[in-house]
This record gives sequence, structure tokens and C-alpha cells, in this order.
Amino acid sequence: MRFVLPFLLVTTTLLAQTRPQVFTPARTPTEAGFSAERLKRLDTFLQGLVDQGIAPNAVTFVARRGKVVHYKAFGYSNLEKKTPLKRDDIYRIASQSKAITTVALMTLFEEERFLLDDPISKYIPAFKNPKVLVRYDRKNPTGGSYETRPARSEITIRQLLSHNAGIPYEHPLDQRPEFRVPFFNSTAPDKLEDAINRLAARPLLNDPGTDSTGKGFVYGLNTDIIGRLVEVLANKPLDVVLRERVLDPLGMTDTYFYLPPGKSSRLVELYDKGSADKPLVLHPNETYRQYAVSGARTYFSGGAGLVSTVEDYARFCQMLLNGGTFNNRRILGRKTVEMMVRNQIGAAEVWDRRDKFGLGFQLITEGTHYGDQSTPGSYTWGGMYCSEFTIDPKEELILLVFTNVQPYAHYSDFVRKFRTAVYQALE
Repeated sequence: MRFVLPFLLVTTTLLAQTRPQVFTPARTPTEAGFSAERLKRLDTFLQGLVDQGIAPNAVTFVARRGKVVHYKAFGYSNLEKKTPLKRDDIYRIASQSKAITTVALMTLFEEERFLLDDPISKYIPAFKNPKVLVRYDRKNPTGGSYETRPARSEITIRQLLSHNAGIPYEHPLDQRPEFRVPFFNSTAPDKLEDAINRLAARPLLNDPGTDSTGKGFVYGLNTDIIGRLVEVLANKPLDVVLRERVLDPLGMTDTYFYLPPGKSSRLVELYDKGSADKPLVLHPNETYRQYAVSGARTYFSGGAGLVSTVEDYARFCQMLLNGGTFNNRRILGRKTVEMMVRNQIGAAEVWDRRDKFGLGFQLITEGTHYGDQSTPGSYTWGGMYCSEFTIDPKEELILLVFTNVQPYAHYSDFVRKFRTAVYQALE
């Protein structure tokens, strides 16, 4: 037995050293375990979407064991100008911001700044004594009367991270001035602290830890609250904390809340295709289109406000796949990453997908109705402008695809068929 422990220590050390710290192009797809012939189906699929006017563009990043097998740009960053898309063009990643904000918080967790089951009111007092909405005037939700009751418990940080705190995006009273907060981004001179204090005053839809069925997954503005918690714990603005603790260490030099002037021209245009039988049109919401390059530039939405490139975000994904390290920098401890991808919502499911949710990620299960060929234990999330990542630890694989269309009648087809095309090419 005296020889076993040293052997295990050496093996563990060697495994840690072999985790890729940079991306390298695969000399051939075969080198990374892919069929070159079958991988062509991915090109055919994405180019077909562009040629048929279903998608304005697409950019991909697929890497296995750090070997990049597919990193390509299709279509146009601007349809009207017929500007060819470049691989390093910048996209609105919306809810993919959540994972980055979550990782920043978990670096503070590792510094013993808080415990997951602490009430959020310990750090943001406005959340003390939360209330649950019982009744409201459906004919006049913006000005009519409403009734609440005390919540059965305080909201915990764990519940915020796993979206079972009873806090939605759309709320019956969200247009009342005292409760109104930016959903995703803002060009107005909003401040995160003010918005989160207004959100804290808004009644919950359900008791923390439950939903209307008593199980508990209510997707909403939870990670924006987490962003404010990061500011409180670190005593710095959220953009600074993300830059210091996650973005700069990983070499994510093109990820921002607000783009510097020299990079604004790389932001792709945003389109709208709300039904399958309608053409792509320029998005009518100027804030959605312009928030990253204009306006007051004061609101840091940890839940939906970042823009990024596909390679930048791939660095983040590879860090998680590596157990917390990339670019020869450790962001999180291995056991912290393992904890983050454990089920946190019990018997509840992520919508109708039969999947679970951890601390910041959707977890693919054996019974998934969304993950398709992804190995159970893989984890994923996406953004409302149509972007998505999947991390498959068993296959040592990351796969990302971005476009920017919202609303998008083809969203599910776009991201799921991309994933199908990648997995079917594995040998």
C-alpha cells in the first residue's frame, strides 16, 4: 500500500499538467477524434441557414482536449451592407453573462466572504423580510391595488444562483415606477445598486425555494442581484471585478459591458425574425441594438449585459472544463467547479426540458428533452439573442455557436441542430 499513494499523486499531477492552457488548431479533425467528412455537415447546415435567409450569420468554436476542430464564420455581420462576418466579431451574449458573473462570485466564496445559504439580506439589507404577491388588480396592474403576505423564509444566495428564489423576469407589477428595473441592459443613467433595491421591494411570485407547483425553478433577475452582491463583497463596481478576477486572467480581451470606441465597429447588427414565414429585419429596439456602444454606460447587468467574441467565451468554457484553470491561471478550485455542476433544484426541472440547474448552469440529465446527444453531466446555457455553449466533461469537448436575432422563430433549430452536427461527427 505504501506505493499506491505516491502513484496516485503522480498521476493526478500529470493529469493536471496535461489540461490544455492554450488552444491549438487540430492538424486534422481526426487528431481530435472527429470525422472530417461528417464534420462538413456542420458547414452545410450553417451556410444553408444564411443562404435561405434564416440566419444573418453564425460563428462557431468547437474544441476537444484543447484542439480546435471548427472555428468558422458564416454570413454577414451587417446584411444591408453585405459585410462579411469575421471570426472575431463581437456579439451580444445576454444570459451567457450569468455564468461569468457566477464565477466571479464563486472566487469570493473561495475567499470565505460568504456561505451559499446566507440570506441575501445579510449583504443587501433591502431584501430583509421579503413578501409574496397574493392578489393584484389585473385590469390595472400599473396603478391598482395589490395584496402581499410575508414569505415563508428569507432568500438565500444559493437560491439566487439556481433560480429558485421566486424572482421572475416578467412580473405583473413590473411597470409600476417603484418596481421598474432594466431587464437586460440600459442606455439610461441607471445604477445597479438603485435597480436592485427597487427589485428587492417588489413582491416575489412564490416563496423562496418553490414555484407554483411547489418544486422551484423560476428563471429571472436573480443573477443581476448576484452582480450587486459581487460589488458589495469586493467593494468595487461589477465591471472592474469581472475584469480583475475572470476576464483579464483568462485573456478575454474582447468581453465588455460597454465597448471601447476602437472596438465598436466589430459589434454585429441585431435582427428580428419572430416567425418562420417572415424575413430577417433590423431589430426595432434601439436599446437592444445600441446599449453596448452608446448611452450613459453606467448599468452593469450581471445577468444579461455582456458582449463577447466566440473565442473569448471559449476560453471561459475551457477553464471550467479544465476544473478552474486556463491560460496558466487558476480562477476556481477544482472542487468548487464540481459543486457548481451539482443539481441545486431538487425535483424541479428547467422548464419542460427534464434537466436540472446547478449554480449558474443547466445540467443535462439522462432524461433530457433538450441536450440531445450531449453526455449526461454536460452543462450548458445560452442568451436571448441566440447564442449558446455546451461543456461536455466526458468527451473533453466544448462547443459554441453565436448569432444575434431576437425574437427568433428558429432559435431551437439553430442551437440544437448545431449541436447535433457536432456530435454526429465524433468518431
